[in-house]
Amino acid sequence: MSKSHTPWMGRRHFLVTAAAGALAVGGGTITPARPGQANTRTILKSANLEVLVMSDGYFVLPTGFLVDPEVPKSESEAVLKAAGQGGEQLQLPNNVTVIRKGSDVILVDTGSGPHHQPSAGKLAENLRAAGIQPAAITKVVLTHGHPDHLWGVLDADDNLIYPNAIYFVSAKELNVWADPDVLRNLPAVFPKELAAGVAKGAKNHISRIRDKVMMVREDDEIVSGVRAIDTPGHTPGHISVEVAGGDGFVIVGDALTHPLISFQYPSWRVPVDHEADRGIATRLRLLDQLATDRRRLIGAHLPFPGSGLVERKGGAYRFVAS
Repeated sequence: MSKSHTPWMGRRHFLVTAAAGALAVGGGTITPARPGQANTRTILKSANLEVLVMSDGYFVLPTGFLVDPEVPKSESEAVLKAAGQGGEQLQLPNNVTVIRKGSDVILVDTGSGPHHQPSAGKLAENLRAAGIQPAAITKVVLTHGHPDHLWGVLDADDNLIYPNAIYFVSAKELNVWADPDVLRNLPAVFPKELAAGVAKGAKNHISRIRDKVMMVREDDEIVSGVRAIDTPGHTPGHISVEVAGGDGFVIVGDALTHPLISFQYPSWRVPVDHEADRGIATRLRLLDQLATDRRRLIGAHLPFPGSGLVERKGGAYRFVAS
């Protein structure tokens, strides 16, 4: 893989020079629904590059996982109400990006699989419904090792769903889950039983793909025009994926997770982040660059299909879906 040690923030030329022709960039088209298929949205399409977002379903998590406990309750409740949410739990979509380029079919994350929550784990069936067989997936980029991103590598019998794929993950992320003291380093907001399940699940799923893993660092290319960028904080080795073409776009994984909190209040500490302060720094860096460059993003848990632009607003930012 080709590498560069120039930081992402100084690499705007990558977005143009690595592009393989002009892209038609629009609001996206909805693929007609089929029985058992969640929505599929086309984000980009050209002669040799197609980017789709598919739903893996949705899951719920405690509100306290995303809301800074030091923020006055009245303020956080008002923010959640403005987002159409509230109560003790949040329902989050799980969006998975599919990149077709040349002979490669690339997944960015794999969704939840069959052992997370019954409302999630729909990716493989939705791929088939869209005419993409799991065996056709050539590469999988794993942004991090949480269940809703990693556990979809295996079926209910612990067999690989994508047996022909190479799996790209950062070395730092692998080390997180291989650490014998992993439980001590997980977010304090995780109940003990949940933390144990997350750690055990990560180790199991990673062990099943170990001989197919390729470790990546900042600026490593997955294929030409598609590269990894470091976005740590949510987990220590969290990566995002930048795709060249037009103004380019970034698949941010869980670096930005909520359509209001992550954008209007990026300095709120997120309890589910492994490194809350680094998570804040990453959000501020991403938001500034995305707003400056008018660069599109795709977020795993933003309203389906999770794509849009970042605009500056009132000293902070806002997410504009597109």
